[in-house]
Amino acid sequence: MKFLSKKPIILSLIFIIIVTGLSYIYLSKEDFTEISYTEFTKFVENNKVAEVTISTSPDITGKLKNGENFITDNPRIENLKESLLLKDIEVIEGDSKVTLKDIVSGIFVLILVGSLMYFLNKNSKQAQKEMLKMANIENDNHKTNLKFHDVAGNEEAKESLKELVGFLKNPEKFERYGARIPRGVLLYGPPGTGKTLLAKALAGEANVAFKAISGSDFVQVYAGLGASRVRNLFKNARKEGKCVIFIDEIDALGKKRRGIGTSSDESDRTLNALLTEMSGFAKNEGIIVVAATNRIDTLDDALLRPGRFDRQIEIGLPDVNARKKILEYHSKNKPIDKNVDLGRLAYETVYFSGAKLENLLNESAMIAAKNNNITITLDHIDKAFYQVIAGEEKKDRSAISIKEKKITAYHESGHGLVTRLIAPENRVTKITIIPTTKGAGGFSMNIPPDKMYQTKADMINNIKIALAGRVAEEIIFGKDKITTGASNDLQRVTDMVISMITRFGMDDDIGLLNYEMIMPDNRGINSEVLNRAKAIVSELYDNTKELLKKNIELLNIIALHLIENESINEVELNNLIEASLN
Repeated sequence: MKFLSKKPIILSLIFIIIVTGLSYIYLSKEDFTEISYTEFTKFVENNKVAEVTISTSPDITGKLKNGENFITDNPRIENLKESLLLKDIEVIEGDSKVTLKDIVSGIFVLILVGSLMYFLNKNSKQAQKEMLKMANIENDNHKTNLKFHDVAGNEEAKESLKELVGFLKNPEKFERYGARIPRGVLLYGPPGTGKTLLAKALAGEANVAFKAISGSDFVQVYAGLGASRVRNLFKNARKEGKCVIFIDEIDALGKKRRGIGTSSDESDRTLNALLTEMSGFAKNEGIIVVAATNRIDTLDDALLRPGRFDRQIEIGLPDVNARKKILEYHSKNKPIDKNVDLGRLAYETVYFSGAKLENLLNESAMIAAKNNNITITLDHIDKAFYQVIAGEEKKDRSAISIKEKKITAYHESGHGLVTRLIAPENRVTKITIIPTTKGAGGFSMNIPPDKMYQTKADMINNIKIALAGRVAEEIIFGKDKITTGASNDLQRVTDMVISMITRFGMDDDIGLLNYEMIMPDNRGINSEVLNRAKAIVSELYDNTKELLKKNIELLNIIALHLIENESINEVELNNLIEASLN
């Protein structure tokens, strides 16, 4: 701060000196009249020359007795000085004469060069300080009170991590057995499944420091800065002693290297620094690196080898029992109504992650608070459920015409009816034609049962269910009157049928090959795969059309009920189907 306060004064003084020096040099510059050497000799003979300055330059200068300055050619003869002295002319040796102008010019040059070097050095030091400051990456460094019992679900993952707690608390025990504890643990799985919570719980159980950082913080435009941040992170971790380093979204830092000329040199340097630091741990330093990613397939092989991320733990979506535990945990501080069955809610929230379940109860609480209700009821949770899935219902629906309502009603009825006919184990909890804030004109809520695997029959049924909306439109309104409402359905159909063919080997004509490995850049799609996919979808479309034509009366009943009431719940749908079949 002292330097900053003096800086304007210093700059002002340097400016004054430079201006003064330039002014003096300019003003002290003498005017010389150029004459020929013959004229010069005549002036000498006529005794008109007062003084002459001789130097090694190609010119000589002098002054006439009338005060006029002159300049002429230097004849470079040996007796020039003597001949001039004989004429009573003052002779000055130009090379040895140091004038005031020369002194001022020298001082001026010294000040200019000195100032330039000073500020260059100052800026260089400032840049070095900035680089060092940027290299010292900020991270969330603290001890956490979170324990494994605070993390609902993920029981298998918690068991794997509990072994590491013993190492962090008592590494000597493992040394006696000659065991090498994993240096790194990679947690991978869908977003929102609790990877960060598990890393915090590991540090909390072991009562060691938790240093959290994001992989994107190492990706920098300055050469070498990412690698410096990696080294500083581990240097600071060693000062802590025992600790857990958590790197979230490590795929931003550790993507696969694709060979010379195809990847970033800076990202390679950063990744190499991480690999070196993880390999450079002492045998039992008490440091464990935990990383999280949603895309393990993109990580470099060097990261996944033994000695780096030895242990790789999948953190999947919770099953029905884990979902119930998660819901119970997040409902502890909420006034849940006694009639709310969390077990039933867990069964209905298939494919919900832990974060999504927490958000569901939070939205329910907000709806209850907005309505000033004493407790959070099932109605609040149901409203929040559909709000999380499809978005909030639009309040103003006056712009929707009767014709559009009818199209949406038959489209969504097609989805719901085909689900009940070909997949009775799936629950259709709601069909609505009320548009939502997420852009849907309506939706049919189809909840499948919990399963470890999907069979080929399941995938075929799901394709038929997705096609049923477009099929219903064609049957009722004609082929030329189909709408854009099936856009998202066709997207899911394409994904499912391509996955069946190229990933899961579920087509006899294509065979048991994983085409994504053969052609990874375009998911293994070629003309043969494309033609086969079109044939399968066309066949399933025709099958769905035949099914709906056979049940056209039931389709009309459901659609008319939707047009009149805008929504149908699970009980109402089942009653309509049973009444029609009976």
